[in-house]
Amino acid sequence: MKNISLIFAIFFVATAATAQTENQRIFKPFKVDVSTGFALPLGGSGSSKVGFLFVVEPKYAVAEQFSIGLRLEVAAMARGTVIGGTEFEGQVQGNGSYLATGDYYFNNNKFRPFIGAGAGLYTIGSVDVNSANPSDPINVPTENKFGFMFRGGFEAGHFRLGIEYNAIGKSQYSENNSYIGFKIGACIGGGRYKK
Repeated sequence: MKNISLIFAIFFVATAATAQTENQRIFKPFKVDVSTGFALPLGGSGSSKVGFLFVVEPKYAVAEQFSIGLRLEVAAMARGTVIGGTEFEGQVQGNGSYLATGDYYFNNNKFRPFIGAGAGLYTIGSVDVNSANPSDPINVPTENKFGFMFRGGFEAGHFRLGIEYNAIGKSQYSENNSYIGFKIGACIGGGRYKK
C-alpha cells in the first residue's frame, strides 16, 4: 500500500511542477486509451494458446511528451498447468493487471511514436483442470504477482497501435506467466487545442 501511495504522491507533485496553461500546450492533458487485441503466452508447452485482451488506461500528460497513467487490463488465454510434475492441457483463464504506467512520445506531430513502461499487480486467474477422476477436477487457485511491462508503438490522431511485453514471475503452477500483448485502440480525449 505504501508503494501505491508513493506513486500517487509522485503523480501529484509532477503534475503541479509541470502544470501548463491551455495557451502553452499543444495537446489536452487528460485522455483515456481503450484498446483490444491478442495476448500471446510465453513459455509453457504446446497447450498454451493465443487469447484476447481488453484494456482501459486513463492518462495525464504531465509534460507535452510524457504522460503517466493507470492500466487496467483483462487478458484471457490458455496456458498449460503443472501439478506434481505432470503437465495438464491448457485451460483458458482470465488474468487481470493493475499497473502504474509512463509513456514518452518522441515528437508532437500528428504521428507520434512512443515507448513506455509500467509496474504493478498481476492477478493470475483460477482454473479447473481435469484429473484422473473426471468427477473430481483439480482447482488451480488465483494468485497475485508483481510484474513489469515494457511497450512501444505509435499514435496517429486518436488511433493507437502498440505491442507490450508483460514480465510476470513464476507462480505455484506455472514457470512462466509472461505474455506479449498486440493492441489496437482509440484515444478518447487528449486531442490538440484549437489555436
